[in-house]
Amino acid sequence: MFKHIKSDLPASIVVFFVALPLCLGIALASGAPLFSGLIAGIVGGVVVGSLSGSKIGVSGPAAGLAAIVLTAIGTLGAYENFLVAVVLAGIIQLIFGLLKAGIIGYYFPSSVIKGMLTGIGIIIILKQIPHFFGYDADASGDFGLFQSTSKNTFTHIFGIVKYITLGSTIVGFVGLGILIFWDKVLSKKSKIFQIIQGPLVAVAVGIIFYVLTKSNDTFSIAKSHLVSVPVPEDVTSFLGQFSFPNFMVITNPDVWVVAFTLALVASLETLLCVEATDKLDPHKNVTPTNRELFAQGTGNVISGLIGGLPITQVIVRSSANIQSGGRTKLSAIVHGLLLLISVVLIPRLLNMIPLSVLAAILLIVGYKLAKPGLFKKMYDLGWKQWIPFNVTVFGIVFIDLLYGIGLGLMVGIVVILIKSYQNSHFLHKEDVSNGIQKMKMTLAEEVTFFNKGAILKELDRLPHDSYLELDVRKTRYLDNDIIEILDDFAFKAKERNITIKLISERGTIENPPSYLEFFKLRPQTA
Repeated sequence: MFKHIKSDLPASIVVFFVALPLCLGIALASGAPLFSGLIAGIVGGVVVGSLSGSKIGVSGPAAGLAAIVLTAIGTLGAYENFLVAVVLAGIIQLIFGLLKAGIIGYYFPSSVIKGMLTGIGIIIILKQIPHFFGYDADASGDFGLFQSTSKNTFTHIFGIVKYITLGSTIVGFVGLGILIFWDKVLSKKSKIFQIIQGPLVAVAVGIIFYVLTKSNDTFSIAKSHLVSVPVPEDVTSFLGQFSFPNFMVITNPDVWVVAFTLALVASLETLLCVEATDKLDPHKNVTPTNRELFAQGTGNVISGLIGGLPITQVIVRSSANIQSGGRTKLSAIVHGLLLLISVVLIPRLLNMIPLSVLAAILLIVGYKLAKPGLFKKMYDLGWKQWIPFNVTVFGIVFIDLLYGIGLGLMVGIVVILIKSYQNSHFLHKEDVSNGIQKMKMTLAEEVTFFNKGAILKELDRLPHDSYLELDVRKTRYLDNDIIEILDDFAFKAKERNITIKLISERGTIENPPSYLEFFKLRPQTA
């Protein structure tokens, strides 16, 4: 784990700066105590990072669960009651891992996974633009397009003009310039610029700017535009920030409904992020998905027991880790330790960081996830990749993360059905002799009920007084539905004077009296 420490430590600092505002923002958007987001970030980094088989995945509170958490807290009546559901959700995830349910993640098309990454990248950019200019009307972690205030992402962006804060805007552009210059120029000049990361320098410049301009009315940055970490006065007040589950409500059916909902959604989101993270990984590591469910379940049990939000693997943090050169799970663990140390030792220093600097860091992360060139690349791959990709992107941006993924998956399935319909068989017209049209139909290797329409349509088109060779030698699976179509067509063929010659590995027969009998009612014997 310490083999690539020179890469992991700088990456952990970047992930820390990305995770800090997200932990707070997601807690705010979830209607939970701010400290609960930090607890989830710490547990996701230290506990899940230690147990996970992923080398570069980073876990923490997820924006995709914010709406569910907000509703659940209201339904269950108190945050302490909700924590019981978080603990139970973790136990259910442990059971999922034992049942080897992690394989589900591999059944999502590549186009949908790429669409998910791109959609999240676009959302990150859209959500951070207001913060970049010092307009913080929306919580950092609320990634939904439509808000409960009847406003949406774009109204916040259009509202920037009236609320631009000069100090935040200046330090945002300075931070963005540092990040770009560091990445494109300095990091290639010397190793020292690879060890000391651009985001750390940008944050330091942001703090210095805030301190120097505090008394200047024109350039000062208001506290509402700074990071807001709870500041405990002593050990007692620090411990008082933790919440504990009220297990008296464990018999409440609503608690179990919320628990199963959290377990299912968190597991699905984690598995999709695992798949996406592995695709982004330049070293192409493969994460054991069942072990990941076990790690996530353990993390949620611990997070729930000490007052934290539910945890998933998070693509924003994971992609920041990859882009910053993280190589092993050490970067995820250290980022969790940095969160812990910072909230205990330096909360006041953290509260001097301008949100616009953190927005600049996230803008870079979002751009790398949603590069414009990816749209052209997907277009060049053909409509089978292009359409599910775009449906996923627009679904995530304009509706919701899980809705977007679901829509992309449905379109992907439709594409598969269309291609299955088209590729069920090959029909070749050979010649006409003695006034009889001779044709040869070769069935595909696997022919299922999806292919019924295509084959039935082709058979109905055969002209009267024709001769058909039906070749099933390459067919390894022939669905019973297809055999029934052939049996029904045998009767029509006699009326239309069509001779059928069936060619199979078992032999050749002309006008078989019963296809069901020929295949012995066992489709696999084709």
